Amino acid sequence: MNITEKLAYIKGLAEGLSLDESKPEVKVINAIIDLLDDIAYDLTDMEELYDDLSEQVDEIDQDLAEVESELYDDEECDCCDDDDDYDDDDDDDFDFDDEDNPFYEVTCGACGQKLNVSEDVLLEGEIECPNCGELLEFDFSDLFENEDTEDLEACDGVCDGCDGCEGEE
Repeated sequence: MNITEKLAYIKGLAEGLSLDESKPEVKVINAIIDLLDDIAYDLTDMEELYDDLSEQVDEIDQDLAEVESELYDDEECDCCDDDDDYDDDDDDDFDFDDEDNPFYEVTCGACGQKLNVSEDVLLEGEIECPNCGELLEFDFSDLFENEDTEDLEACDGVCDGCDGCEGEE
């Protein structure tokens, strides 16, 4: 039994009592019944609007799921073979448009999977291959050894890894 049916039942009970309409108590009861009738009407109207809105939200949710599927699930990138799909769960920070954080292509030595890795990840020193789980380590110590030398003209050209610098005569 819904709210309008319950209200109709109460109205029937009140009418069946044959109450004297001139008494103040009966006027109050009738006013309460009229108020309940208005509330029931508004509530029924809101339930219908809610149902319509709920259907629209479900349609929007389905449309959004289709868009997300097109954009993320089926996206192929340079890091994947033609038959592999990029799995965005592997790297949540994967952003091709980030000019401040460039990406570099890295190949896993164990499985041969090519990955696009951000500069930040490279500088951290290691990443796990999402394909095989192999730990890929990056060592840049050779690249940064001579950065401490502020005055290149003082270089004598005999430091480790030095191919000769501008200071060599």
